[in-house]
Amino acid sequence: MSKVEASEALVEAKVPLLKNNIDEHENEVLGRRVWNESKKLWHIAGPAIFNRVSNYSMLVITQVFAGHLGDMELAATSIAMNLILGLDLGIMLGMSSALETLCGQAFGAKQFNMLGIYMQRSWIVLFITGILLLPLFIFATPILNFFGQPQEISELAGVISMWLIPTHVTYAFFFPLYFFLQSQLKNNIIGWVSLVALLVHVFLCWLVVVKFKLGVIALVASGNVAWIVLVFGFFGYAVLCGCPLTWTGFSMEAFFDLWEFAKLSAASGVMLCLEVWYDKVLMLMTGNLHNAKKFVEALTICLTLNIWELMFPLGFLAATGVRVANELGAGNGQAAKFASAVAVVTSIIISVFFWLLIMIFRRQIGYLFTSSELVIEEVNKLSPLLGFTILLNSVQPVLSGVAIGSGWQKYVAYIDLGCYYLIGMPLGFLMGFVFQFGVEGLWAGLVCGGPAIQTLILAWVTIRCDWNKEAERAKLHLSKWGAPNHAQK
Repeated sequence: MSKVEASEALVEAKVPLLKNNIDEHENEVLGRRVWNESKKLWHIAGPAIFNRVSNYSMLVITQVFAGHLGDMELAATSIAMNLILGLDLGIMLGMSSALETLCGQAFGAKQFNMLGIYMQRSWIVLFITGILLLPLFIFATPILNFFGQPQEISELAGVISMWLIPTHVTYAFFFPLYFFLQSQLKNNIIGWVSLVALLVHVFLCWLVVVKFKLGVIALVASGNVAWIVLVFGFFGYAVLCGCPLTWTGFSMEAFFDLWEFAKLSAASGVMLCLEVWYDKVLMLMTGNLHNAKKFVEALTICLTLNIWELMFPLGFLAATGVRVANELGAGNGQAAKFASAVAVVTSIIISVFFWLLIMIFRRQIGYLFTSSELVIEEVNKLSPLLGFTILLNSVQPVLSGVAIGSGWQKYVAYIDLGCYYLIGMPLGFLMGFVFQFGVEGLWAGLVCGGPAIQTLILAWVTIRCDWNKEAERAKLHLSKWGAPNHAQK
């Protein structure tokens, strides 16, 4: 063998080894990137999940204590909180989520003092919106009568709704404060204040119902205190010590460009409201089925489990929105893409775990809420649909977080309208009433026609997204909705 041939043979022998070493190095780098991104996501998602579980638990705890006062009190409290306050919550939360886009991108672009200005604009817009929504609480009784609720329940729910107005007012300040802190990764304070508010709420509910036996109105009134604790806790931290760069005091700049800000807030509100109200549609349609009582009770149990599990994907919605907005604001389109991918995969793994729990314990979960064998059997029948909905929840909220972080709210609102209300509702009506598949048909039609199609569309949009262009568009967002020259001084 010549020296040339020997040299070529040596090179050929080394190539596979060299290639394997490169692959191993790339895998190691990828693994490190995934680990680092996961830490960033969980740093936001963990407190966000705890905050959402705490806030939702405050509503559930109030209903649990109301149940100890009587069936009428439980029914009226549940309707007032789930329908009246629930509709209001969807609007206020949705409109304030515009801050996830603007504050997240401004923080990534290091335009720090614009975060406080954006929050003040959101306070103004949400306070005006809150005034416009007051008739929802003042005229709750005739509204509930219009939708066929019993007169006695409607009257008591109307009185309860009036006592929920303080909570409604706090929403206008709470949600902007929450997104203001979350966008700059002030997650520990969110978790600690949420814990204090939850403990205060449980103590006051016990004090009012068990110790002093003051009745359902006093119970609902005491529930306002926890939301006031949340607002003052977040505001005190932001103003006194926690945010020296992003809170520089009240500013007249908050009144500039309010119309543009309001349009983005409205698009965010429509986007989330169309999703939040979809469950209410399912409940109203189920109430019109034959022998509806057991179906409504079984569906309430399933939806309660679904909402509690949904807090995990919603935590990743928040984390994804912040991470995507931060990276786009900093001009890192590919980093935003990678954060989205890691969030989707992590959320899927968590939801598969909960899906397995539902499938394994499908015959036992009903006993957590009721002893009625008829209702428990109906819960068992609905468990596969609950499991499928949980799997959908693993992807759809995270993709909505990508949309919020990227500022796509207006387009997602159109997608939600088409999927949920032009496809899902007719399909659910068709399967539930025309083909007479009952509550299973209603749920299957609404889920397959709404969230399933929406998830496919959002996945397609996200996959085809040009992230470098989105980073450029984020710069335009910041110049359009802020005063970047002032922010950079």
